[in-house]
Amino acid sequence: MKKKILILGGGISKERKISLETARQVKNSLKNNYNVLQVDFNEDFEKKLKSFKPDIVFNALHGRFGEDGYAQTVLEYNKVKYTHSGVLSSALAMDKEISKKIFIKNKILTPKFIIFKYNLKNIEILKITIKKKLKYPVVIKPINEGSSVDVYISDERKLKKNLIKMNKYKEILIEEYIGGREIQVAILGNKKLGVIELKPKRKFYDYKAKYHSSSKTEHIIPVNLTKKNINKVLNIAYKAHRILKCRGVTRSDFKFQNNKFYLLELNTQPGMTKLSLVPEIAAYRGISFLSLLEWILNDASKNR
Repeated sequence: MKKKILILGGGISKERKISLETARQVKNSLKNNYNVLQVDFNEDFEKKLKSFKPDIVFNALHGRFGEDGYAQTVLEYNKVKYTHSGVLSSALAMDKEISKKIFIKNKILTPKFIIFKYNLKNIEILKITIKKKLKYPVVIKPINEGSSVDVYISDERKLKKNLIKMNKYKEILIEEYIGGREIQVAILGNKKLGVIELKPKRKFYDYKAKYHSSSKTEHIIPVNLTKKNINKVLNIAYKAHRILKCRGVTRSDFKFQNNKFYLLELNTQPGMTKLSLVPEIAAYRGISFLSLLEWILNDASKNR
């Protein structure tokens, strides 16, 4: 009898579209070997969970409510096996302020940052703070969004204009802009899966660069780094994975400048589409997309 796999996608975050695409591609890869059902988190998910009674839930959600511990809490409450990281790990990794503080405490290099409580009346005070603690350009981003959603690189002249675009957020993370090379690392359980470099045609690896083939981001694997530096960035990513107590697969985003690796963030729900990086790294290591998915399923548990 085939195992029953419920693939959970969609949701209400700004990454809904890519989550549905991840869920679709996972479903298409598993459907010959498993009894699969793709479910949108928005559409009475718990009712379908109870009626289908899956052996495992494959969590293909992205963004808020999908990778911040919310969906994981629902799954834990229903005592069903599910994939990827658990409640606390997901919440910690998704909160860029908290995760960066944890990285700093554990001597992991990350860009300097400040938190701006949204109020345009304080823009002049903010400018003074940026000059004192950071330097231009700066990166402006939400504290709790994934996939480089609503991320802007800003000089002082464009600061107010970019902040106006962020008026839906109560708090905003503003960090120093680190130039250099875009390096991504995949961790699979206790395995340091591999490293890939990105050369986006756009200014940085934003949402469009990640998910639109028209953006023509160049993926470079193997990466042109010394063996020492490859091992170094693998070890940093693995350390971050462990200190946040992550499970399953994670992808860490780095900038490499002046022979230093800066950890930007750790993603507990990396994409699983034809343009996604973890499947590409896995393929380079001789692991097929189906084998990768089956490893993730075999790693699933009720208490993450």
